[in-house]
Amino acid sequence: MKYYPIIGLEVHVELATKSKMFCGCPADHFGKEPNTQTCPVCLALPGALPVPNKKAIEWTILLGLALDCQINEVSKFDRKNYFYPDLPKGYQISQYDEPFCEWGKLGDIRIRRVHLEEDTGKLLHRDKETLVDFNRSGVPLVEIVTEPDFHSIDEVDIYLKKLQKIIRYLGISSADMEKGSMRLEPSISMTTDYGLPLPAYRVELKNINSFRFVRKALEFEIERQSELLVKGEPLLQQTRGWDETKNKTFAQREKEEAHDYRYFPEPDIPPMRITNDQIEGFKKQIPELPDAKITRFVTQYTLSEYQSNILVEDKQTAMDFENKVKDMPDYSAKDIANSIINKRPLPAKATTTVDETELDEVIKKVLAQNPKAVEDYKNGKMNAFGFLMGMVLKQIKASPDIVRTILQKALSS
Repeated sequence: MKYYPIIGLEVHVELATKSKMFCGCPADHFGKEPNTQTCPVCLALPGALPVPNKKAIEWTILLGLALDCQINEVSKFDRKNYFYPDLPKGYQISQYDEPFCEWGKLGDIRIRRVHLEEDTGKLLHRDKETLVDFNRSGVPLVEIVTEPDFHSIDEVDIYLKKLQKIIRYLGISSADMEKGSMRLEPSISMTTDYGLPLPAYRVELKNINSFRFVRKALEFEIERQSELLVKGEPLLQQTRGWDETKNKTFAQREKEEAHDYRYFPEPDIPPMRITNDQIEGFKKQIPELPDAKITRFVTQYTLSEYQSNILVEDKQTAMDFENKVKDMPDYSAKDIANSIINKRPLPAKATTTVDETELDEVIKKVLAQNPKAVEDYKNGKMNAFGFLMGMVLKQIKASPDIVRTILQKALSS
């Protein structure tokens, strides 16, 4: 009998705010001397009260909107109760039943919620002792939780890379996994048929810090679980870690359910109301996101999807490309793209001249002959621009960049 994976994801991202989630301590903890960025609030000393970080809340909502989430009108923080040495209060301030953002999507993957919480301290294991560094305690942590919509490891990989790019384009986090600012937690179970109800168990893999390790951990779990199911052995609902040295997962503890955490509303922080005007303001802050930019590069600059994907991988690279296209009209966008992608200088190029009067006449003729494409462009369909540009270039030999500039002016007049 063949078994197929059902995978869901939880992704934790540290927000790049200047201060922590509920106090004024610096949030940039990486590489700092242990326990030097703490205060009575993030150490949970008696009488210390939390004050929410407004910027962290705004950035969480910004991410929710970028992921097409519904923003809840009323949201609140909750106490998630559990004991662990890196949790000084004995509970974590998180969100349970009223998060800031719910019911979004990224491609075909449904996103159940995007909520905000505080990070824990960090355990440092050496020899036979364990030390705790509380510099990370209280750093704003946004959690993105999907539905179990992944049916292959490749789908997981594509989703995670897209999510990381969106986070970086928004400028809310470096999402640097080597520094622990983006941590990945897939949950996996197996089924014989995707049409059946979800299995009665799931295995969560905790705190994985690279795309490569997620792939390896899932490959191992698919094989491990399939072998047990073929033998007729039951699978436990549990949390497992990933040992990158042995290339295998290992059991940590039985998987908790929500009721095990005894959630209840955080009494020291009142519920928050998000108005429609505020939401509209957040929407205006969202820049052009990677998928939209790729589509525009293909249509506006007639680049291949491969070229566009590479340029858009990094926001600064995409900006550099567009600046060069604007500043170097003697070169085609494709030449500039290839120069950036291959890290080679642009070749020396003799300038070509074109009779602008003749070009204007050709453009007017093309626009008159294709009123539907003109209307589509004015309605926001960028594919129509590529079509019109192609029609012009068929009729006159000219620099694509010059044609693009004059055609854009003609369409905007």
